[in-house]
Amino acid sequence: MEILFRKIELEDRELLTGYLKQKPYRSCDLVFANIYLWSRKYRTEFAVVEDTLVFCGFQENGNPSVSFPIGEPAQIRKALDALMEWFVQQQLGFCMYLVQESEFEQLDQWYPGKLQIAYNRDSADYVYETEKLLTLAGKKLHGKRNHINRFKENNPDWVYEPITQDNVEACFQMALKWREDMQCEQDVEKRDEMCVTLNALRLMEELQLQGGLLRLTPGGEVIAFTVGEPLNPDTFVVHIEKAFAEIQGAYPMINQQFVEHAAQGYKYVNREEDTGAEGLRKAKLSYRPAFLVEKGIVTEI
Repeated sequence: MEILFRKIELEDRELLTGYLKQKPYRSCDLVFANIYLWSRKYRTEFAVVEDTLVFCGFQENGNPSVSFPIGEPAQIRKALDALMEWFVQQQLGFCMYLVQESEFEQLDQWYPGKLQIAYNRDSADYVYETEKLLTLAGKKLHGKRNHINRFKENNPDWVYEPITQDNVEACFQMALKWREDMQCEQDVEKRDEMCVTLNALRLMEELQLQGGLLRLTPGGEVIAFTVGEPLNPDTFVVHIEKAFAEIQGAYPMINQQFVEHAAQGYKYVNREEDTGAEGLRKAKLSYRPAFLVEKGIVTEI
């Protein structure tokens, strides 16, 4: 079977989202906005195989790696057989990325003893109970409450606003200043992340993203903003969060306010992975995640 993968474009949103909605997934990776925005940095293509959606990424050596097919269960096995044959035709070893435990169990059932999985802790998503992020109740989150209280004491006229066409430019300008302050141009990963952030702000309407911002006074400069979207019926995902760290409590405040205004109807909030960064891992663990979404690479034994 011939499989033709192609570049992801904005006009593919409806097609891809139709398939993605069939997958009970709590990972941040398989939502259209993330796929589209990061595909400009990490080459990602897609194809419809046996009426399932399959993404194709590329390893450091240039070889392809595919995602677990998304679609009706009856079609997934057919798609997997086609993908395995496609790798044989390419004279390459089978490789599948972003595979979760339940998916590997299915693979092992269908292809017993033929495949193995290696999980990458750095790519695991942090998922939190929405109510706990909102209330920050309990002794373990006492420090977060203190930071928020100090923010409110120091800035009694603070305001939260949803991001709209009328104020998104103010977020854009804050992001440019944040980029300069953090010297993002000197760090490839930070530079790439900032490119994604700026593009997300430019394309919020097209990507159907939601966002929120903080100002210290009504009409004042933006000092923090965040962007996310519903991931599935019970999980909201936060893609981007930026704040001026020198303003005490700005980060926990924008976190809590965005949950209050955008995510209260969801049981969980996914705050994405830590990419192995020690400081980011410490910060994400300090919010006491309910669980991690582990993802692995599947290869032939």
